[in-house]
Amino acid sequence: MTTRDAFLSKIRAAQPVARPRPEVPLFATPEGDLKARFFTALTAMGGTCVEASSLDEVNALIAARFGSSAVVASAVDGVHGTRALSPDTVPASLEDVDVGVVKGRFGVAETGSVWFSEREYIVNSIGYRAQPLVVLLDPSTLVEGLQQVYRRDDFKSARYAVLVTGPSATADIEGVLIRGAQGVRSLTVVWIQ
Repeated sequence: MTTRDAFLSKIRAAQPVARPRPEVPLFATPEGDLKARFFTALTAMGGTCVEASSLDEVNALIAARFGSSAVVASAVDGVHGTRALSPDTVPASLEDVDVGVVKGRFGVAETGSVWFSEREYIVNSIGYRAQPLVVLLDPSTLVEGLQQVYRRDDFKSARYAVLVTGPSATADIEGVLIRGAQGVRSLTVVWIQ
């Protein structure tokens, strides 16, 4: 047995015993319309919500808000981007993207968060490189709270998952709130079915 094999066999032998994960309890949730609760939570975190009835309306919104010269990386079929995204896209190549457009799998009313996996982002860096992030979200996909997120099959099967709640922010320097400190500087959720 080589030194390498001996080393690896010791690591394998020291692996912890697999134990079932603890059951996540379901807590009582506030009453009220999920969409209204989501809107309130997202707004408190610095995000915005707008309505759109079609992808043409989304395209017009992006053009009006960010201008025709904006570099747009879209992970949503039917939303025009100037930068193509594929699983082979080098993440660092998105460094000059002005606007990222993605479709959220579902939203969380409790926190105003939107859930993404590698399937939604296509290239994970789109959620961090693009300063404004535009998220298309179907209001029928909203869940009550975080405890429902952990019970979903898509959460359990994702290799990568992230909950995004508004633009990034910090208040650790003299208690001054700064939005867009790193990562996404603005988050716009577009309600569309």
